[in-house]
Amino acid sequence: MARAFSTTFSSSPYFFDRGAHGTAQPITERINPHSRPIVSYYSPKGVGQHHYGERHPMKPHRLTLTNALVMGYGLDKQIHNIYDPRPATQAELEAYHDHDYIDFLSKVTPGNQTQMRQMIDVFNCVEDCPIFADMLDFCRMYAGASLAGARKLCAGTTDIAINWSGGLHHAKRGEASGFCYVNDIVLAILELLRYHPRVLYIDIDIHHGDGVELAFYQSNRVMTVSFHKYTGDFFPGTGKLDDNGNGPGKHFCLNVPLQDGIDDDMYLSIFKTVIDDTVTAFRPSAIVLQCGADSLGCDRLGAFNLSIAAHGECVNFVRKYNVPLLVLGGGGYTIKNVSRCWTYETAVLVGATIPDELPATVYDSFFEDSHWKLHPPLTGKVDNQNSVASLQRITTSIRHKLRYLQGAPSVAMQEIPPDLQGLMGDEEKNAEERDEESKGTGRAGEVRVDTSNARNEFFDGDNDVDRDDDETPSTPNVRGRGASRRGGRGGRRGRGRGRGRGTTAPTRENGDEDTEEVVVAPPRRGRGRGRGRGRGRGKAVDKDKDKENSNPAVDSSSGTPMDVDVDV
Repeated sequence: MARAFSTTFSSSPYFFDRGAHGTAQPITERINPHSRPIVSYYSPKGVGQHHYGERHPMKPHRLTLTNALVMGYGLDKQIHNIYDPRPATQAELEAYHDHDYIDFLSKVTPGNQTQMRQMIDVFNCVEDCPIFADMLDFCRMYAGASLAGARKLCAGTTDIAINWSGGLHHAKRGEASGFCYVNDIVLAILELLRYHPRVLYIDIDIHHGDGVELAFYQSNRVMTVSFHKYTGDFFPGTGKLDDNGNGPGKHFCLNVPLQDGIDDDMYLSIFKTVIDDTVTAFRPSAIVLQCGADSLGCDRLGAFNLSIAAHGECVNFVRKYNVPLLVLGGGGYTIKNVSRCWTYETAVLVGATIPDELPATVYDSFFEDSHWKLHPPLTGKVDNQNSVASLQRITTSIRHKLRYLQGAPSVAMQEIPPDLQGLMGDEEKNAEERDEESKGTGRAGEVRVDTSNARNEFFDGDNDVDRDDDETPSTPNVRGRGASRRGGRGGRRGRGRGRGRGTTAPTRENGDEDTEEVVVAPPRRGRGRGRGRGRGRGKAVDKDKDKENSNPAVDSSSGTPMDVDVDV
């Protein structure tokens, strides 16, 4: 009895027989390595193999389809550099995110999520943001690609950096949100701000870019512009026209709230008007463009009527400003449309023209219903609830806000080489460096040594000027012209070079604690080791030989007091 086998993906032909429908031939001509603009393409290996869950709308597999179409068209030959970037480190993720949150992502797994239920609720990893296998590895991959692109732009070794795996704009500092766990956009902008004084962030995802807006809500160095659907209850529920920023960031946050069903002409009209006015007023030195494809028509979670050509025209419009550009992915939940859209926009960014027929790939079955076309006709349109008058009100309001900028903010910049601060922070400081930090460079190295001695103090090293000998009292004045306030006192030397006239040192007899004798100390020229440069001169009292005759009570075998070099 013969068994009937159902056709599966693995048993289907490698390439579909397209019949009358043509197949695009790949580009074979390689780009001139010295041509401009320089385009870098970031594709972390294995990022498309992660899986949110069977019924979850976010499908990282869309990245695999996109790469297959890009290579199938031969666009890899038109791209200057293609990178498999390293994953972001925990320290790089914590440049924005809380340590406790990143630590949680590193520990939670599908196997232990029951025991970590309380922390899962705290960090909002529920429903939209489920726990799946190798979740942190996935986050580190797409965040590392965005950071790598930002570093290339800062170094000036690329003009356009593309990372379709990035663009997850909902993640907050300490919690997940809207399918997003790590906000690679914020991390990339922070990296760009190390070199670029002003960064413009543009978001054409159908959902409001609330995570990026919140991160820079009080900054005047980042202008955020978001084009999104806003009804009050559509996720994430933010992005009103009146949300303008706060503090120094007042009027540096622009929102363009749109209604269902907006078409190509309306969208491109308001997009080009707002972006052109914003670039003129803000004058960004770098641009980050989030190209969420859920604003396309027929998206699983979207409600706009945009075509792939109109979506790509937004990218082309921003590209023409010739400003360092970081292009990221984002939303998009009808994966065959997402892959077609991002492939077309890759061609736009490299300046290549590609045919409407799709190239032959192993994923031909995904595009059979559209007859393997790059720009299939849009079906199932949503009624357009936007009017020309409503868009005009939005444009007028935004222009009014831009007038408050009064020119682009100027920033005093000082170039910080990558990782130099970290190396300096890890290096141990010596005593002089610590002294400079506490006292300043003007007083660094100044040390005042108190050489006043107690009655019962005994000899303690070369800095001790006490004597335990019989001495006769003498109280000469000491005065010097060195940098120190006093040339010598009790055998002390000032910071400058000088001669003290004499010293008085209280001593005790060995057998009698109540008897004190003071000896006259003949001067001896010495050099102070302080930082002063003056030379003090005192009046000499006598020579050693004359002192012995005039003061026979002093034991000639005992050492003669003299000036001693003391660090002050």
